[in-house]
Amino acid sequence: MIRLSLIGNDYHYELENIIRLFYPAQKVSADSGDFMQITAQVEQTQLAVCVIYGAQTAQREIRRQDPAQDEILLCKLLFEILSDYTGLRPGWGLQTGVRPVKLLRSLEQQYGEQQAKDRFENRLLVSAEKYALAKRVARLENEMLCKLYSNGFSLYVSIPFCKSRCSYCSFVSHDISKSRKLIPDYVTLLCREIALTGEIVRKLGLRLQTVYFGGGTPTAIDDGMLLEITEAIRRSFDCSGLQEFTIEAGRPDTITMEKLQEIRACGAQRISINPQTLNDTVLRNIRRSHTAQQFYQAYDLAVQCGFTNINTDLIAGLDGDTPASFAQTMEEILRLAPACVTVHTLSVKRSSTMVYRGVQRYDAGGDAVSQMLAGAYPALTDAGYRPYYMYRQSRMAGNHENTGWAKPGFESLYNMLIMEEVQTVLAVGAGASTKLVSGNQIQRIFNYKYPYEYIRGFDEMCRRKQQICEFYKKTAE
Repeated sequence: MIRLSLIGNDYHYELENIIRLFYPAQKVSADSGDFMQITAQVEQTQLAVCVIYGAQTAQREIRRQDPAQDEILLCKLLFEILSDYTGLRPGWGLQTGVRPVKLLRSLEQQYGEQQAKDRFENRLLVSAEKYALAKRVARLENEMLCKLYSNGFSLYVSIPFCKSRCSYCSFVSHDISKSRKLIPDYVTLLCREIALTGEIVRKLGLRLQTVYFGGGTPTAIDDGMLLEITEAIRRSFDCSGLQEFTIEAGRPDTITMEKLQEIRACGAQRISINPQTLNDTVLRNIRRSHTAQQFYQAYDLAVQCGFTNINTDLIAGLDGDTPASFAQTMEEILRLAPACVTVHTLSVKRSSTMVYRGVQRYDAGGDAVSQMLAGAYPALTDAGYRPYYMYRQSRMAGNHENTGWAKPGFESLYNMLIMEEVQTVLAVGAGASTKLVSGNQIQRIFNYKYPYEYIRGFDEMCRRKQQICEFYKKTAE
């Protein structure tokens, strides 16, 4: 436990995020701490941070000039002390937010490219390497932003059921063997929510641009249900301007030729088939109920079925994986030459079974993961892929990032816009979160989290949907 004491300020959240960069497995409390004591103080003329660890004490001060800078300067003082003490220098520096590329684009619009770079590297202490990656993504995103409709929106459809739960997973997903009886009612109500959302869209004059089926694993539900949901979408929305339709096939052990043909009948052009790793030992470690061979078979079926826009997800830092075996996985994936490859860094959430089992994969140094990414990014670049979207999460091994890579022309518009918050996303289903966007104004509307809550509270949830009209009315005034 780390005790964080604040004097003359209330920056607990911001300072705790800095602490997590170096000690991600430690809890932070304002009341007690037997591991480390940290005090952050704001006085009239000075800012100071003191860190006590056992018999060692480190303190740094800086002259206070502008109160508006207190927060970032306290974070900087703490970062420098902990960096000196641990010998670690997290590449993203003080940038602990989810959307570093959105921040970079905003700084460029406000200050210009050179000053934005200076703020990233000198003010936020972002490494030159991480800045360069963010800049590559921002450059490609600027090209993609030109494709957005002025009155456009995207539709997210949540299918929160999986064949089994992976050890690292913290998503709202249910083991289908235990929740199968909920699925028929869930799909019926999901179609009703889609119809209601369609009525709102027609009233507001919005134009559907992308559709994304996520989960869970959408292909885990019974044959015919994906088509039933898609038909509800086509009845409820004008799909004449639909530019992208993605269905996460996800788990290779849920993919059959019949399921792929159903996806084609739905009209989806883009699918994800996600091995996470092609090391069978690692797959068993993470409780993934398929083998590498099953992934190859599923991928081959998708190619036979005519899919040319296939994404594959990989995770760096899984239990039992090594830089060598991760490099082998990457080599095999590049041999298949999918349209997109998304490289995630392991982020262990408290609600994952990995934590329940006592397996701690929090790694502030992240040496192994850093080696994995150091090999993967150049390999992807050499193979003709470009990084087109990126986001970060808390408790990521080595404080790295998740990055989507695509061959030119195959970038997912939905993935980019959901991360950069540049278009409204209307979300349906359990655990789904609608995000309303108008200029710089953003509002979220949350559906009930679990399928049984969704079914039980459906009428109340539908009433919440009226907030969509209220938001657009308010922002138009």
